[in-house]
Amino acid sequence: MLDAPFHTGKVRRLYHWPDDRILMVATDAISAYDHVLATPIPDKGAVLTQLSLWWFDQLADLIPNHVVSTDVPEEVAGRAIIVERLDMVPVECVARGYLTGSGWVEYQASRSVCGVDLPEGLADGSKLPEPIFTPAIKAPMGEHDENVDFATIANLHGEELATRLRDATLEIYVRAAGLAAARGIILADTKFEFGLRADGTLVLADEVLTPDSSRFWDASAWQPGSSLPSFDKQYVRDWLAHDSGWDKASDTPPPPLPDAVVAATRDRYLEAFRRLTGRDFAA
Repeated sequence: MLDAPFHTGKVRRLYHWPDDRILMVATDAISAYDHVLATPIPDKGAVLTQLSLWWFDQLADLIPNHVVSTDVPEEVAGRAIIVERLDMVPVECVARGYLTGSGWVEYQASRSVCGVDLPEGLADGSKLPEPIFTPAIKAPMGEHDENVDFATIANLHGEELATRLRDATLEIYVRAAGLAAARGIILADTKFEFGLRADGTLVLADEVLTPDSSRFWDASAWQPGSSLPSFDKQYVRDWLAHDSGWDKASDTPPPPLPDAVVAATRDRYLEAFRRLTGRDFAA
């Protein structure tokens, strides 16, 4: 039996581990609009963990990652990894290759996203001329992360580290977008987290390129300005925003998810796993 975690996030639990390591466990919880929903998605934590491990392997020649071992206690097998203890950089490092979400909202107001000027005439879902780095400052749980420009990150963390974060984020995105495209999936945007080793080495950490941290679209159905079928938790966001009757501006927590929404969400996570890795998910 595991001891109590020393940190509990929206989805992950962190436990002290021997040799100054951390046991990171992904639960089946799902979050949306800065709330952890009352209804879990079966197998979600295992899908996130196993898909992250697959991506870490694909990216190993680009950047070190925090994975030490998958030899974990039986009670969390498949959904946990042992990782390095790092000095985490408190920045959400977002790469966008397509315009959507909060980026689309900002573009409509300013024709820019996080200080990056963009051309006129783009629609929701448009491919950008080139991928852009649009960072956010991490907020306490339950609050919105704040989208900022590169200069803000440089002021907070220094020009050198900000540049390393930007360059690593875009390099990983380009590699991942190419791998996804070969499998009929558009990687619209994604966010990464990085930590530093004692010697200053930048390390890719947390989850990577999962349906929780990324927007995956079906390339065959992509059409800017129209509905964009996805393999991520946008399905849950859409149900909450349009069908649930919940007012996200209120203090009321989101309602439980209906069985049909749970099943459809789980199917999307499993389909993302299957199409990206080329194998069926096994719990």
